[in-house]
Amino acid sequence: MEYKHILLPATKSIALVAHDNRKQDLLAWCKKHRADLECHSLLGTGTTGALIEQETGLHVTKLISGPLGGDQQIGSLITEGKVDMLIFFWDPFEPMPHDPDVKALLRIAAVWNIPVACNQSSADFFVTSSLFNSDSDHLIPDYVAYMAKRTSS
Repeated sequence: MEYKHILLPATKSIALVAHDNRKQDLLAWCKKHRADLECHSLLGTGTTGALIEQETGLHVTKLISGPLGGDQQIGSLITEGKVDMLIFFWDPFEPMPHDPDVKALLRIAAVWNIPVACNQSSADFFVTSSLFNSDSDHLIPDYVAYMAKRTSS
């Protein structure tokens, strides 16, 4: 796989997702880091996004609920380069009926090399990083080159 450099902007597009048993944890984290988050573009799956917006006053672009396809919507936005980082507080103890969607979302985040925080500690590292509010070089797969090689073979 070949990679290309892109500029990850100082103002990031951050996807916020939480399973039901972790919504309150993500909400508490968003309240704690409200000042850090307010200068970024936030989007979230249905209930999670609405809860964050209602409880914190942060503007969140709300997609549909995760089990109804919201996780896949975020995955699609990642592939389009419209999500710079993913904060996904998932519940490791509770099997979800949409586990395949969750696995697909985490896979696509790894494929596109975007930062993923799955708990409060890793999300805290994000907001305290010097890269959180600054431009940074970012490597992503060069799928144009990949497809060109596949079609010429």
